[in-house]
Amino acid sequence: MQRKGGQKGSGSVRVADVAAARELKPAAPVVVRRPEPEREEARASVAALAPLIEMNQGEPEHREFPRAQLSTRFDVWVDDEDGARRFAASLSSVNVSVSGAFLGSTFYLPLGTVLGVRFSLESGAAPVLARAQIVREERGDGPGGRSGFGIRFLDFSGQTEVALARLFVGARLRAFAEEYLKSQRARSLPNELERVVDVLSAWELLKATGTEANPWQGK
Repeated sequence: MQRKGGQKGSGSVRVADVAAARELKPAAPVVVRRPEPEREEARASVAALAPLIEMNQGEPEHREFPRAQLSTRFDVWVDDEDGARRFAASLSSVNVSVSGAFLGSTFYLPLGTVLGVRFSLESGAAPVLARAQIVREERGDGPGGRSGFGIRFLDFSGQTEVALARLFVGARLRAFAEEYLKSQRARSLPNELERVVDVLSAWELLKATGTEANPWQGK
């Protein structure tokens, strides 16, 4: 009887022991959510890094296109008739447009010289590759006393000019597409390709008609 009583006692669990065990369990992890104001500040800081876009001031390398006040590294080089590299340098741009750029420099090459150029518009992005021609120079007597030369892009390699175009229209086109895709017409289209074609058609129509407001917003 004592043995059975001992077994019963060793297998029993007291309420106090259960309560104590519960108190020893680790607390659930606390999830700290980032405050919304900080997210807004982060968005604002990213927007602040965007280059300043302005209309062309008459420089031939920009023609009628807007230009961006953008300082980025340009690798430039000159090859001879046999394709051998005979000159190479790294320069920093003062401004860039779809059709050309102004590069700060303390040395000069003859006007009309054709260069190979490579540059990136943002960190980690694929570089833009092009051939360019020197169309003018400034020897410290230009605006702000700057020194360098203007280049006009002749052609691009591997569709890299798309990255350059996005610098100027990417933000506006993205905002337009986001609004247009909310429209009843866009939602009724059968697949993603048809929606892309429709957005581009609406974008071109908007440009052709000169309408400033998005007529499809909220429809």
